[in-house]
Amino acid sequence: MAASVLIVDDSSFIRHRISDALARDPRLKVVGTAVNGVEAVEKARQLRPDVITMDVEMPQMNGIEAVRRIMREAPTSILMLSSLTHEGAQTTLQALEAGAVDYLPKDIRAWLDQSGQVSGQLIDRLVSLARSPRFRRSRFASDSVPEGRSASTLVFRSGAREDAPRAAPPRPAGRVRMPDCRLVVIGSSTGGPAALQQILTQLPASFPYPILLVQHMPATFTRVFAERLDQQCRIRVRQAEDGDRLEPGLALLAPGGQQMIIDGNRTDRVRILPGDERLTYKPSVDITYGSAARAYGRRTLALILTGMGADGCEGAKLLKKTGATIWAQNQQSCTIYGMPQAVVKAGLADAELDLSEFGPLLAGGGH
Repeated sequence: MAASVLIVDDSSFIRHRISDALARDPRLKVVGTAVNGVEAVEKARQLRPDVITMDVEMPQMNGIEAVRRIMREAPTSILMLSSLTHEGAQTTLQALEAGAVDYLPKDIRAWLDQSGQVSGQLIDRLVSLARSPRFRRSRFASDSVPEGRSASTLVFRSGAREDAPRAAPPRPAGRVRMPDCRLVVIGSSTGGPAALQQILTQLPASFPYPILLVQHMPATFTRVFAERLDQQCRIRVRQAEDGDRLEPGLALLAPGGQQMIIDGNRTDRVRILPGDERLTYKPSVDITYGSAARAYGRRTLALILTGMGADGCEGAKLLKKTGATIWAQNQQSCTIYGMPQAVVKAGLADAELDLSEFGPLLAGGGH
């Protein structure tokens, strides 16, 4: 059965462009359109679509407020369409805080291109989100979310470094222990911003290892994302720059459009290299994993989190040959299971963990 899609955008051009693209794929069916946030909330209640595409800037009610209302009244998997600006990055992260599960950059020039590349990306993303078992309506119970608060249990918290109220996570699996490592490397994509937030906010300021983060994001987004995480976490987080030193309690986020590796000559520093056009992902988890295998070998702890595709699997093979430890996020807690699944199916994962287990395990090993 085709997944139902509600298209929300005040631009008639974008609405028609998305509708035309989805009409050519039998896995998706457009069940309605809306031109503003108020209409989006009403149609989400009436139509109960499997997935919604949501613009941010709209009259009467913007996309962020519409996401909040929908999550309270008619919980649905929502894909935000965001501009490639600094403001667009900020509002996209706010939309994820409100409960949206993913985003896609909204570049009008790309939509004018008739090559079908943007349409293909949109279709793949919508199909994956519609099929994902991760979204559960019970996460957004209307009677448990106070007015004005985010409905998502995986939220970004704004403001100074402080502990945010959260449900107690289940106890980590008894068989899993923090390995004897010197470096933690985390790779993620779709659903990664919320997953990284949940993990990193549980780490103490005294966390004894450096952390490298590779999240598939456009260049405009990564700096804003790093700044936002830095505000929320007790550890320090910043976008990596060429020559940055690896330090305990510091997480370096790979900049969008480029690659992050560990310097082969000075293994306490990172190199930021131009993104190779031959590579699909910029940044690439494979590239950073591979450099960690060469520089730190078995003293590496690699986490592979939610995301589409298989980025990270080849790098995990290199890590595994050195005796490094690899933890994969389990299917039940992933927005998209693709990246962890590839590592698990290849027999490379030492453990499959629920998202809620990573933070306590890392924090426990940091005392």
